[in-house]
Amino acid sequence: MGFPGDDGRLPVIYVRGFAGTGTAVNTAVDDPFYGFSQGSVHVRADSNGRAKFHQFESPMLRLVSDHKYEVPVHGDQWAFLNSADAGSVNPASVWIHRFYDVSADTFGADPENFSFEDAARDLFKLIKLVLEKTGAPKVFLVAHSMGGLICRSLLQRVIPESLAGQDGNVDAAAGAGFVARVFTYATPHGGIRFAIGFGLLEKIRDATGLQGADIFGPDRMYEYLTPPALRRTLTRDQFIATEMPEEGFPVDELFCLVGSNPEDYDVAMGLSSKAVGARSDGLVQIDNAAVRGAPLAVVHRSHSGRYGIVNSEEGYQNLQRFLFGDLKVEVELVGFTVGRDAPADVEFQLDVALAIRGLPVMVHEQSASHFCPVQIEHWREGDPIDSPVPLLTTFLSSKAPRPRVGGRVVPRLRHALRLRLMSIREKEGHFFFDDHLEQTEDWQDTLVVDIEPPAKDRPLPRAWAAWNSVIPTALRDWEPGERDQLKDIDPTVHRWTGRIDVPEASRDLLGRHAGINLTVTPRTLSF
Repeated sequence: MGFPGDDGRLPVIYVRGFAGTGTAVNTAVDDPFYGFSQGSVHVRADSNGRAKFHQFESPMLRLVSDHKYEVPVHGDQWAFLNSADAGSVNPASVWIHRFYDVSADTFGADPENFSFEDAARDLFKLIKLVLEKTGAPKVFLVAHSMGGLICRSLLQRVIPESLAGQDGNVDAAAGAGFVARVFTYATPHGGIRFAIGFGLLEKIRDATGLQGADIFGPDRMYEYLTPPALRRTLTRDQFIATEMPEEGFPVDELFCLVGSNPEDYDVAMGLSSKAVGARSDGLVQIDNAAVRGAPLAVVHRSHSGRYGIVNSEEGYQNLQRFLFGDLKVEVELVGFTVGRDAPADVEFQLDVALAIRGLPVMVHEQSASHFCPVQIEHWREGDPIDSPVPLLTTFLSSKAPRPRVGGRVVPRLRHALRLRLMSIREKEGHFFFDDHLEQTEDWQDTLVVDIEPPAKDRPLPRAWAAWNSVIPTALRDWEPGERDQLKDIDPTVHRWTGRIDVPEASRDLLGRHAGINLTVTPRTLSF
């Protein structure tokens, strides 16, 4: 016997970001979908070198077209839900947490001051109402910026407090009984800091609560993320904003999409991006945009706007794979001894990019040019770096559309991992370029991987992989053979791990036993 939503399409509730006060709040409220219905365009060059547009229709419309979701607004979603019979509403539905409505003066009512805590409590009310009317067991939460902090407050404080026993004890994991997965776009999980002012700007913001922006400071974050019942064991001094309780909502079910493009963020005529610094999306610094231990992806998008992270193809592709994907893919470096013969002042950085067949964008991209490469530890005698170094985690869907090759649908999911290793001399905080070749890598290659999803008679996937440098054909024409098939080296039940060594020509530089581990785990929703 199934239940509504047992096809994986749980209700989606969108939670928007910070609007400040006044006109910005009114603008948000005047939009029926709080900004989540905006799309954008990409520009690509055609065969004649002319610019051509590639349209992206907005994440909400794509949920409707790709996954057959409904958006049952009907004039007022609260009125509609309250009047509907229990279990009568389609679980594959999209809802907007319109927490700013009470703070707008658009309709002539007396506006209330925005309350972060009220927004988190009202989100819980909306979740319970949606679950009652749809009959779904849980919801998906999709949040932008501050909205991700509202979701964390809901999971870490509001729900545990609401369901506390008579003795006052709270269950830190209680939120998992209502929420299946959380996807955050550009959320300042570690707060917002500035690259200028030597901490003075943060002190002024937190002391004055200017336009309510103190919610991005550590003191207020501690308040709304930590139930009073737990503050004896987790004091303010021990609090780290980017960490969630180990016994709480599982971080594996929280995805953090991180932006790395501050240049397109034009709020306050670009002053925000200058204050926050280059290593950011224009408002949130890269290091503060993810929860420790949670899966994440970095994309070259700004914090918001028409070409921002929410209204982007990169954002949607990560979103749909995280919410609906049935395969979790983890990539690790193993056995690298980079720098074995290099002077101590030579630093190594690795650019990492992930492409998935059929998509016009990268779903993950860390690079030195975007100020976020993967730092590779310098090998030292007696201190081998042969333990796995996590590179990225992504999600694939065996149900996703696949291209036709030779008149038939390809049976495998293909993605490409592009790696580019560069080095530079650094001493006492200064770079030296006397022997440097700018933007010239010491090594680069692309690992092309085919994954065949599990089948009824085969509970684990199969995979094939080859380095682009040894593939003699165009990548679209590559047909992996028996020698390309990876063996499962992990005895763990319900988990598959394969290893591929780096090409022979690169082993003097990277390490004689350097390679990549791919771990693929079948993934289901837990109810």
